[in-house]
Parts: sequence; C-alpha cells; structure tokens
Amino acid sequence: MTSQRAGASDWTLVGAPNARDLGGLTGVSGRRVRSGRLIRTPALGRLTDEDLPVLAKLEPACVVDLRAQSEVSVAPPDRLVGEPTVVHLPVHDPAHPVFTYVSAVLLGHDLSEYAELARQGTPAAMAAIYRWFVTGDSARRGFAAAVRLVADERNLPLVYHCSAGKDRTGWLTVVLLHALGVDEAAIRADYLAHNPLTESLREVLVDAMRQRHPGLDEAAVRPVLEVRPEYLDAAYAQVRQVHGSFGAYLRDGLGITEETVAALRANLLE
Repeated sequence: MTSQRAGASDWTLVGAPNARDLGGLTGVSGRRVRSGRLIRTPALGRLTDEDLPVLAKLEPACVVDLRAQSEVSVAPPDRLVGEPTVVHLPVHDPAHPVFTYVSAVLLGHDLSEYAELARQGTPAAMAAIYRWFVTGDSARRGFAAAVRLVADERNLPLVYHCSAGKDRTGWLTVVLLHALGVDEAAIRADYLAHNPLTESLREVLVDAMRQRHPGLDEAAVRPVLEVRPEYLDAAYAQVRQVHGSFGAYLRDGLGITEETVAALRANLLE
C-alpha cells in the first residue's frame, strides 16, 4: 500500500495489499514512529516477483511468524529476500476453530467441517478470539516474545505476520503502538485500515468460494475476512476486566518491563 502517514515509507506489495509501515504515527511526547523499522503484513507466500525487490529495499533483519505449524504446512511458503532471522511464535488455540477456518477460507479449502462454527456465529467467534488474545497462554507467550524481539535493535527492521495479517498481527500492532505511546484513536484507525486495503481481494475470495460452494453462507465467511470495531472492543474490554489498564496488561499480562518499553521507544521513535 501507499502510506499516507507523515514520514512513512511509500511502497506497495501487490501480493500483500494490507502490508504497511507503522512509521509516521505519533507516539509519546510527540515523537513519531520511525519509518522502515516495523512492518506488518499478511503471510508472505503470495508475494509476486515484482514484490521481492520492494521487500529487499526494506532489508528486514527479522521476520516473526505468528502462525501455528498446522497453518504454515498448508500455505504457500513465505517468499523472503536476504537472510533475515525467521522466528516462529505460534499464537494458536485448537479450542478456537476460527483460526483454521480463516486459513481454510484464504486457501479455498472445503468449509463443510466448520458448519457448527457457522451456526454459532462467526462474529461471536471472532470476538471470543480477541478476548483470548489477552488471556490465552500461547497468546501471552507469543505476543510478549514478539515485543522483546522488537525491543532488540539487532532485529530491526522487523516484519511480522500471521495468515491474513489482521487479527493476531492486528493485536500485536495494538500492543506495540500502546507501548510506544500512540493514542488509541490512531491505533484503531490503523487496525480498521485492513478493510479498505483488502476490499478487492475480499470480493475475489468470496466470489471464488461462491463458485466452488453453491449455497455458501456469506454471513459466516465475511466476518472472518474483515476486521470490525467490536472485535477490538472485545479485547480492550478483556484488558480492562482482567488488568484494569493497558499499562497493567503490558506489565502483568505480558511481563513487559519498563526497560523493554524504554528500548522500544529508543529504537522506534524519532
């Protein structure tokens, strides 16, 4: 995408339309997030040949993959350039089938085994996942480890992704931006930017699924291809319920120390 933020990198990845540089957002004391340091993307297996030189210019030192091995094994392998350190931090809970449902939708797989999920309602399932992001063991471990990687300057520039680049990637972005002192309105705007950036891709996916699966329940599919304010609100509500504040969640839920926050700000803020 082409960033509209002041000071952010100007680039596009055709095979990852919702990829974006977090540079240009305003953090603590009015200091802007440095461009070209922190890049959020979907899985990189659909990058085109034309995308690779663009990624090469970003020169990622580290790529963090939040997918479980079960997701990685059925997806196209990430297309990487250079020799970045690749770190797998699986944020996954088998008790929440929406994880594999999202992957199945993206890959065009048979959705018949997810009939019960559709009956329960995928918006409710998505909200449950966002609450789990705050309290789930593997979620806390994965997000905390990712924050510590970002705090180590040797890992920058750092690219991080899950499957669609919107939920796990989205919540990790929320965590990082809060630690950098970005205000909640700007964080929410970045989170919701996924929908307009992927509108064309979303319609292509839905149309292809409609052709493969006559009678497709689009009301069950679209909520897992989108981000919605109520998903983010569910996570924020869980933070308040369990920890009282986002700062306490960073400290007590993720074990992020003041030293780590200071390193994040030193590395990422102008």
